[in-house]
Amino acid sequence: MSTPATAAPAAAGQQQPPAAAAYELVKTYGKGETTVHALRGVSVEFAAGEFTAIMGPSGSGKSTLMHCLAGLDTATSGAVQIGEIVLTRLSDKQMTRLRRDRVGFVFQAFNLVPTLTARENITLPLDIAGRKPDADWMQTVVGRLGLTDRLGHRPTELSGGQVQRVACARALVGRPQIIFGDEPTGNLDSRSSAEVLSILRTSVDDFGQTVVIVTHDPRAASYADRVIFLADGQIVNDQRGLSSDDIYEYMKHLDEHGPDGLQD
Repeated sequence: MSTPATAAPAAAGQQQPPAAAAYELVKTYGKGETTVHALRGVSVEFAAGEFTAIMGPSGSGKSTLMHCLAGLDTATSGAVQIGEIVLTRLSDKQMTRLRRDRVGFVFQAFNLVPTLTARENITLPLDIAGRKPDADWMQTVVGRLGLTDRLGHRPTELSGGQVQRVACARALVGRPQIIFGDEPTGNLDSRSSAEVLSILRTSVDDFGQTVVIVTHDPRAASYADRVIFLADGQIVNDQRGLSSDDIYEYMKHLDEHGPDGLQD
């Protein structure tokens, strides 16, 4: 059986590799005059055990960056790593295994199977992989998410917030190396949105997970330890400790003036 290609191991005394990273990442669509430069040489590392939000105007490349990081899309050039594993060196089969075993996903569309119960949706990735969930860990996750009494319900019998909590539980229960969220609160009301963000925050603080989300919502981004701003396929700012008001003001100026009109 082939094994995933990895980067050279860190020398003694060096820090562990980031949970995920992109180096000189370029992504283009089309050719000639119709070429679209979605990413222009983006380099960024995401430390393990941190919550990062990626923000930017429409067309800034934020979703493209996350999809490349998660192995859902391939870059035109550059390198992407999950831990020490270099994604560009993986076969399709190895990539599928990595996404299944090391990566959790929480998407705006939930992606739950309507004919399965909440419990069956939560354990579905593990079932496909032929793995049994850790019973204690499953109980901890389900209890923390307030789903203990809803495990026998199908998605149509759950509220929007409960459905998204099931999606969060599914992402957490396999203990992935990193969780990616693409507008994970985009379809939710403010109360359900706050619940989901609190869950993701708790998964970092209490469970030691690494979380990276793409969002347009300053309130959602304010839950993160770090906010990365993209514009025109490039990182234009990378800040920590921002409030929702700070983020709103920065995004307002980014939308109005573009990256050239901003001061760090």
